Amino acid sequence: MSRGLVRPCRGRVGSAGRALAPGLSHLGENSRMDLSAATTKLQALRRDMNGHTDRTDERRILDLLEGATGEELNFLLANVDLVRLLSDLDDRLLGPDHRTALLELLCARRAAELSLPVRASLATALQKGATRAKAEARLRDLFLGLKGRELTAFKNLLDAGGDSHDLHHLVFDDVDDPAVREALLTHFQREAAAFPSGENKVLSDIDDTFFRNWVDPRYPPKTVYPGVLAFYQELDRGPGIIPGRAGDLVFVSARPRDPLGLIENATLESLRERGVPLSVMLSGSFFHLVGNTRIAQKKFENFEQYARLFPEYGFVFVGDSGQGDVEFGARMRATHPQAVRAVFIHDVVATPRPVRDEWRARHLFFFDTYVGAAVEAFHAGVISRDGVDRIAAAASEALAAIAFPSPARRHEREAELAHDLARAQALPRASAV
Repeated sequence: MSRGLVRPCRGRVGSAGRALAPGLSHLGENSRMDLSAATTKLQALRRDMNGHTDRTDERRILDLLEGATGEELNFLLANVDLVRLLSDLDDRLLGPDHRTALLELLCARRAAELSLPVRASLATALQKGATRAKAEARLRDLFLGLKGRELTAFKNLLDAGGDSHDLHHLVFDDVDDPAVREALLTHFQREAAAFPSGENKVLSDIDDTFFRNWVDPRYPPKTVYPGVLAFYQELDRGPGIIPGRAGDLVFVSARPRDPLGLIENATLESLRERGVPLSVMLSGSFFHLVGNTRIAQKKFENFEQYARLFPEYGFVFVGDSGQGDVEFGARMRATHPQAVRAVFIHDVVATPRPVRDEWRARHLFFFDTYVGAAVEAFHAGVISRDGVDRIAAAASEALAAIAFPSPARRHEREAELAHDLARAQALPRASAV
């Protein structure tokens, strides 16, 4: 397993200095765990982990975890630093292989007793540093022990860390053994065939799609486009009466990934500052940074890998007409016509109407405003009619707050939005029962 940074646990796992609340989140009303006894065991575990651990300390740690009930085991693992726990226990040339025993205990023999958040924290901890083949195989066991919707939930937990160390990085970068990687991907595909999610992952470009940052002359620099956040939310929500699982937004960017993920982490932080609380990012590369065809090729490679991680999902893509996204979207649709439900292209280069119509016939929908995108998304069956109204309201409010450099520029954008608002208003509504 390649060297990498461990992402913050974001509530999935506790540390020695945290309160005990994270370890209680998995307990139901019918829990019979003696909290006082569990806390005593936690204190003993922390004492043995404090400072240097010799083989006697390691044996006590193993015995404590071995003797814990299922609820106690979850409580203990949720309230200690799992990265440190895994590194504290050693295998010796002459003597006990305590680290191997710990991995066997947590990832195999008692893995079925772990809650999904604790299991996800354990998988994250296994990403730390250069991990031997035994640990990589145990990481595989954490996935293969789950099926159906539990597996989907586990993968989504691993994808929700909020920095560059996500499921994509884990499977395609951290896992070095091709046999382990192929076992994971085969398992994902088999379970997806039996348990399709029925939902869509929302893939999006960033520059000139989410906010003005490249060739679009219509808005002030760095402006978040009016209605884009609501559009993401409605695509994530889906067209049904019951909303889909929130948190399926993935940015597919030409911005290159550096070995430490610094560019990716800075981009995710920039997105959070602009109203995107949680997302995943699939980065480009320095080699593919120049030229629309190269950019599109790297995005497509990332998409194909991501689709193998989540074959139970469908996909929609939001891009722009300025930097390879049309080529990328067309290739997505051509190679995965059943999985890729629609492609939406923010037009920043004044594409002629006949050309737009040609692309529309191929399920690539060009739009000028995110209300126009909502109209196309409704026709494509990926958002609801009420969702169109919510996007329209959000876009109108956001446009009014933008400081344009001139009244003429504001009037142009207001006229553009008014045209699409009229289209939205004309959409049919479901008849009352």
